[in-house]
Amino acid sequence: MSQPLLEVRNLRTYLTVNGQDIKAVNGINFSIGKGETFCLVGESGSGKSISALSVMRLLPQGIHSHPSGEILFNGRDLLQLDDSAIRAIRGSQIAMIFQEPMTSLNPVMTIGDQIIEAIQLHQAGISHEEAAAQTIKALEQVQLFNSQERLKSYPHQLSGGQRQRVMIAMALACKPQLLIADEPTTALDVTVQAEILKLMRKLQDETGMSMLFITHDFGVVAQMAHQVGVMYQGNLIETGATGAILRHPQQAYTRQLLAAVPENMVRTALIGSANQAGNEPEANQPASLLTINQLKVWFPIKKGIFRKTVDFVRAVDDVSLTIQQGQIVAVVGESGCGKTTLGRAVLQLEKPTSGSVKLDNQELTGLSSQELRLLRRKMQIAFQDPQSSLNPRLLIETALTEPMKVHRIGINQEERIELAGQILESVQLKREFLWRYPHEFSGGQRQRIGLARALVLNPEFIVCDEITSALDVSVQAEILQLLLKIRQERNLTLLFITHNIGVVEYLSDRTVVMHNGKIVEHGATTQVCGTPQHPYTQKLLAAVPRLMR
Repeated sequence: MSQPLLEVRNLRTYLTVNGQDIKAVNGINFSIGKGETFCLVGESGSGKSISALSVMRLLPQGIHSHPSGEILFNGRDLLQLDDSAIRAIRGSQIAMIFQEPMTSLNPVMTIGDQIIEAIQLHQAGISHEEAAAQTIKALEQVQLFNSQERLKSYPHQLSGGQRQRVMIAMALACKPQLLIADEPTTALDVTVQAEILKLMRKLQDETGMSMLFITHDFGVVAQMAHQVGVMYQGNLIETGATGAILRHPQQAYTRQLLAAVPENMVRTALIGSANQAGNEPEANQPASLLTINQLKVWFPIKKGIFRKTVDFVRAVDDVSLTIQQGQIVAVVGESGCGKTTLGRAVLQLEKPTSGSVKLDNQELTGLSSQELRLLRRKMQIAFQDPQSSLNPRLLIETALTEPMKVHRIGINQEERIELAGQILESVQLKREFLWRYPHEFSGGQRQRIGLARALVLNPEFIVCDEITSALDVSVQAEILQLLLKIRQERNLTLLFITHNIGVVEYLSDRTVVMHNGKIVEHGATTQVCGTPQHPYTQKLLAAVPRLMR
């Protein structure tokens, strides 16, 4: 066998925090051959990114150490190289794509200047004109059209998918032998993700580069990897060929991760005939809880010195929808399709331009703030990012009891605290968590707290806005099972906004597909996801990375 391009032997990476050594990476071994993709999978905190940063020698000085191990790249131990030698390798021979391009790109430099700077840094003697020509070629290579014009764009002027393409172009501009990709598609729409993955495979075939691909999405693993390594608490507990790991995992933890993938989860029995609704309501179905009729939310585009309205952004454009009591209705589509705006308009957090929203046959549009406040008990929202929606200065106790106090639930504070404790336990959190602050919890725990805050008023209807998008697969599974349990116990109605088709197939009774502010297809989830009729729905479903095709 030929020598591997990268070989990691007994690598230990310890991080020093408050005088204590944390074993972030604890004696791992793996190798990557030339032209091969090795996927590291595992939950947050398992050591995936620390392993990649160890290879790149990008961990902060003074807080990390390597008690043992070798990182052999083309036979040279990267851990033994001085700063000058590692800089000569980093970027030119080993490049890295980071998870969030917006925080990795310089916001005050054009993307052209940033890529040109990288090329000139790693190719001695190259002129600015030659570097610019290589930059244009790199942008064309990642299919970023109008490359000449894009040179002048700043990161904030590009979409998420375009920024990720810029990061790939920058990484590939110096033709590295090894590309490290750290969750490069996590925040992307499913269609953009499919394009990025296809592009990376194409570039790998053309250049022969190797890849260390970090992800928690097993669908991506199935598409990209030749070899897979599963990490847990700093240990590499299982490695092998992709097919063998996905079909015949040996470790219980690997089987647990695979069982938590939505397409592998077994859904509990549905309740009520409403949950089996298709396109048309049946005679024995309950009355509609929410009725949306010809709803529009248009945002004006103003130009000129007098700020004259010249056009509108039609975020929600003539949407009509009926949701029955106890149903979970999913709204899917790409970023910018109007999903979140629709959810906010239903709750009157965004004022509709026109149309009607009725909850329990009561018209919501046109009500005053005071009138709406009286109805807030019936309708709540769980936000995508609980870290930013929870007040960091307030105890969880305050966050949960304050809404109850406003709506006069409980005869005194002691009773409200008791109710808050019961709500926490209903979302499978400990009662003593009432006396902690938001920063003391994990992402999954904060999402449960966000759900608890929505549930304290005992609402009839909740909008869930991408509440599982940033969670590990096992935590996501727990949240989905929790939602079904709560729906079963309370006959709760949910409008579930997401771009994850796997989640939709597991959780929802009916599915609404939005595109450019309009509903292009809706019906029973089994019908929409099983036999889609609209070309856009077919495109969405075709882009979903699956464990088995």
